[in-house]
Amino acid sequence: MHADASVVALGHAIVDVLARTGDEEIRALGLEKGTMALVEGERARQLYAAIEPEAHVSGGSAANTAACLASLGESVRFVGKVASDELGATFSADIAAAGVTYDTPPAGEGAPATGSCLVLVTPDAEKTMCTDLGAGATIDPADLHKESIARARALYIEGYLVGPEGTTSTVDEAVETARRAGTLVSFSASDPGWVAFQRTALLDLLDRVDLLFANEPEALGLAGEDDLEAAIAALTARVPLLAVTLGAAGCVIADREGRRTRVPAVPVATVVDSTGAGDSFAAGFLYGVVNDLGPERSARLGALAAGEVVSHLGARPVADLRRLAVSAGLLES
Repeated sequence: MHADASVVALGHAIVDVLARTGDEEIRALGLEKGTMALVEGERARQLYAAIEPEAHVSGGSAANTAACLASLGESVRFVGKVASDELGATFSADIAAAGVTYDTPPAGEGAPATGSCLVLVTPDAEKTMCTDLGAGATIDPADLHKESIARARALYIEGYLVGPEGTTSTVDEAVETARRAGTLVSFSASDPGWVAFQRTALLDLLDRVDLLFANEPEALGLAGEDDLEAAIAALTARVPLLAVTLGAAGCVIADREGRRTRVPAVPVATVVDSTGAGDSFAAGFLYGVVNDLGPERSARLGALAAGEVVSHLGARPVADLRRLAVSAGLLES
């Protein structure tokens, strides 16, 4: 698994710092529950000092998707940036252990530290994230592995890269490389707060996207609508295929021809942590797309992956997703 990976995932390399907390603590910290905020410097230090970490787990939206794809048996390469520090070594070792090809050179001397994300999980399993992008914000077009993108069946990009000056040009070059080669361009909106903050930049990209992933608030925000059906109509006028996750209500898949496919969520005894639910759904659905499994089966793979990930703390699977998919009759052994 080298330059011929079926999927190339592009995103921030992040190590998640997980902590359990309550709604009152979220408010006291001046945070908006259920969103992602960028922090740095003194603000980051204040937040980290106010919590008791329960675990350090490698994360990053597209990196989580890459790990889930590998767990399903797909060949995948991740492109993202770490520093030559302890967290960078942790991230590199973890993603390699997940079966993902990762060989992007670390950021040079004087660069920021490896990115980290404080993930505050409330008893309802909702997560509030405070992210210090660090070296992750320094991904350069030279890091892209363009030959891998050109040979891949799909390019997957996380929304957090779109908007900031340092990474938007890298996304543009990756997308143009994929489009010239006929590689499917898939994109995740990533976060409702990010959609509100960077809506113009995100919309500028959508006309070059083949497959869009969004949850309901992200879809409404991108479309500028209050009604989901109106949002779906607006977004499928821009992208050929749309996958909208609806939490416990499952998902809806819509295409430009007006077809709709609805698939329920996989029942989970206890939802422990919703971090990575969208990332894992995207992995399952994208696996189905690159293997020509059709929208319903692809969506069921996404629901299965999301169900596994929300059943425990952390955004990457602890069970073998392919084995689960075989047991569920979605894949052959």
